[in-house]
Amino acid sequence: LQKWGIHDETRPLPPIVDPGPAREPLPAPSDAVVLFNGADLLQWTNAKGRPAAWKVENGYMEVVKGTGSVMTRRSFGDCQLHVEWATPPAVAETGQGRGNSGVFLMNMYEVQILDGYDNQTYADGTAAAIYGQFPPLVSACRKPGEWQAFDIIFRSPRFDSYGKLLSPAIMTVFHNGILVH
Repeated sequence: LQKWGIHDETRPLPPIVDPGPAREPLPAPSDAVVLFNGADLLQWTNAKGRPAAWKVENGYMEVVKGTGSVMTRRSFGDCQLHVEWATPPAVAETGQGRGNSGVFLMNMYEVQILDGYDNQTYADGTAAAIYGQFPPLVSACRKPGEWQAFDIIFRSPRFDSYGKLLSPAIMTVFHNGILVH
């Protein structure tokens, strides 16, 4: 039983650490499934299975207001996932209104994307939180507009032939190279 409820604003926020400057990304390993090539969204759809309507420019994809979420065309179970992201450089809002998104695994577990730099919000909703469940061990956010990275190692839950849970999902998360889960 947890001491804090979901989004309990009295839950302590994680301590802040400086992740250092962003580095140029390394090439993907030879056995990687590259889901975004910097040029198109062919590996992505919207939630209804139609082509993703986000814009692609300068080697990145960016949400277009009103177009909704995107998801990969392929399904994955156990995986190692590398995600690079940036929030808007201009701070216009506070809390959950600052560059809010997430990386969903199995449409069930979310690693929170949020401009968490000098931004007060609930602990289990801050950047790199497993949303609504666990705050990160530390806050490793860079400033708004700077590139950030998640490296997520995910092991999906295991069930027996009757649907009984044998082992829960397990996730290890690095935010900007720092272990946060």
